[in-house]
Amino acid sequence: MTRCAVFGTGSWGTAFAMVLADAGCEVTLWARRAALVDAINTGRTNPDYLPGVELPEGVRATTDPAEAARGADFTVLTVPSQTLRANLAEWAPLLPPDTVLVSLMKGVELGTAKRMSEVIEEVAKVPAERVAVLTGPNLAKEVAARQPAAAVVACVDEDVARRLQAACHTPYFRPYTNTDVVGCELGGAVKNVIALAVGIATGMGLGDNAKASLITRGLAETTRLGLAMGADAHTFAGLAGMGDLVATCSSPLSRNNTFGTNLGRGMSLAETIAVTKQTAEGVKSCESVLDLARRHGVDMPLTETVVEIVHEGKPPLVALKQLMSRSAKPERH
Repeated sequence: MTRCAVFGTGSWGTAFAMVLADAGCEVTLWARRAALVDAINTGRTNPDYLPGVELPEGVRATTDPAEAARGADFTVLTVPSQTLRANLAEWAPLLPPDTVLVSLMKGVELGTAKRMSEVIEEVAKVPAERVAVLTGPNLAKEVAARQPAAAVVACVDEDVARRLQAACHTPYFRPYTNTDVVGCELGGAVKNVIALAVGIATGMGLGDNAKASLITRGLAETTRLGLAMGADAHTFAGLAGMGDLVATCSSPLSRNNTFGTNLGRGMSLAETIAVTKQTAEGVKSCESVLDLARRHGVDMPLTETVVEIVHEGKPPLVALKQLMSRSAKPERH
């Protein structure tokens, strides 16, 4: 039987643990708090992030990272992006020598502008062939309800991608494989930034024309950056690009969309953070995505505008007027 360790018990980590168990894997969740571990092991639920959802018998939890990692064929990492480096430095010595490390995180590290797979390779001292990424339009509550969903499993080693594909393929969860790790990760990270922009537009009372324009031009920004970094343009037309972008920008279940909506309604950054129970990755990653774009000489006006609104206090209405007054150009640019 395939053994999987899942480090992180947020809504997506818990939902993916359910997927793995439903696919026939033995899954051990790692959590910091003993009370949550007890709730999972005895009550078969995660009351903090997926209340009312019964977890499969194949899922158990522990506070001991060594116990979680023991014998794991796949080690799934699903912590906030900006905490990955510190957490993984603690866990890396405990990991089995041949485990495949799987990133469920959608962000870019502040300061280094590194993608999550790059951080994993550096900290765990593993080759790219042992790092995989799972991404796509996967809203955790829908997956936990076993509603149909598709995803992309990306790894430079196609055999590893196929192994992970088999480990998480269920009647309701359909994973596809891809070797374009760069494109898949960028799609997941930048869509959170665009979802903030769409949420801000919603909060301002703007219509569907404006939101569709933001989604489309956001995809263009993502593609420009991806091509500059060697990604495959086709990736951005698929589940890791357009699919994830549409789900995140259009659903009230999206944390980034909801966060942006509150900002657009006039709440301050501090007020919005206070009412947000889980991490909205785009809030911090918008700065690192912009940093990444500047390092590669790529123009990303929507990302830059989100940074100005979220971190520099620019009023959304002022930012909108500046975006609309940009010089006209052909759509292909």
